[in-house]
Formats: sequence, structure tokens, C-alpha cells
Amino acid sequence: MNRLSAALVVCCSFAVAAASAAELPAKSLALFDGKTLAGWESTQFGGEGEVLVEDGAIVLEMGSNMTGITWTDAAKIPKIDYEISFEAKRIDGDDFFAGLTFPVGDQWLSLILGGWGGATVGVSSIDGADASSNATTSYIDFDRDRWYKVRLRVTKDKVQAWLDDKSIVDFKTAGHKLTVRSEVEPSKPLGFSTWLTKAALRNIELRRL
Repeated sequence: MNRLSAALVVCCSFAVAAASAAELPAKSLALFDGKTLAGWESTQFGGEGEVLVEDGAIVLEMGSNMTGITWTDAAKIPKIDYEISFEAKRIDGDDFFAGLTFPVGDQWLSLILGGWGGATVGVSSIDGADASSNATTSYIDFDRDRWYKVRLRVTKDKVQAWLDDKSIVDFKTAGHKLTVRSEVEPSKPLGFSTWLTKAALRNIELRRL
């Protein structure tokens, strides 16, 4: 093999390796170890219920009105180009069992599952309109004691969410004011909350895109 051929082989090898690396998904960071609340703290809403770990899940006891957990290390949470996945279930109560507050650049939103009487899904708030009354609003009858798989994606242009791999939110954020309701401000930079509902969470993971 002459020098030119050898150089081509090396170059091709590097190109294949680079392409293969580009196809690999970004490594996920587990935000819950299944045993402890490491990295989380009970959110001080006032009137919150107990937060504990049971059978590999974080249990949020029913509060008056809210119970939740907030991530304590803001440096680990990207503001854009990331995904968060988790599983959640409603154990008792009739309102939202998973309210995920998350950053979108220098703004925030909350993904609401089962609010406003138990079936409303969407993100709060867009241009001042809650999940119950904006372009992301939909309705789902959630079963009690059933685990639902949730995936949220935040990119420069969009916020998207899937429930059991079915799209539930696909919203272009450009030109819109994104905020959260005052009640969930303590959930920043990243947090889960419930409203008059007992719920459980597990398999919480973060992946940079």
C-alpha cells in the first residue's frame, strides 16, 4: 500500500468513526436514584404534603393545596436543547398529578397533566394564558394507579411533549411570552408539583440534545 492509499484509509476511518459518534444519542443523566431524594428538596409551597421514597418511586402526598419537589443544582439543568423523561401516576385526588416546571432559555413553563378537574393537559403559561386556555390545551382521561411515560423536549424553536409516545404538545415558542403561575414559582429551576392530589414519580432522566 502506497502512502496516498494509506492516508485515504486513515481519513476514511476517521470519517466513519465521526459519523458513528454523531449518530449516538447523548448520555442520559438520572435525576432520581430510585432510593433517595438526593438532588431534590421538598418544595415549600405552604401546606405541602409529605414527600418520601417508596418502592423505587418518589411519593408526593396530597397537600393543601400543593406538594412538590425542586431540583437543587441549577448548574446541571440546561436551558435549551434537552429532554426530560419520567413516569408518573395519580394515586388519589382529582387534579394534576404531574406539573413539571422547566426552563426555556431565560423563561419558564409548566407542563400540566390532569389539571382543572382531572383531564386538562397543556403548558402554562403562554402570553398569560394557562394550560386550560391556550394553543396547547387538550383533554385526557387518566386512569388512577396507572404509570404514564412522559417525555418533554425543549429546543430553540419548540416545546414538545409526548405521553406514552403520543404527541400531546407541539408548540413554536418564537414571539411568545412564556411564564409560570405564581403558585409554582418555588419549583424553579426544575421541579414537579401536584394539586390536591397524591402522586408518584420514577425514572426521571435528563438528556442533552
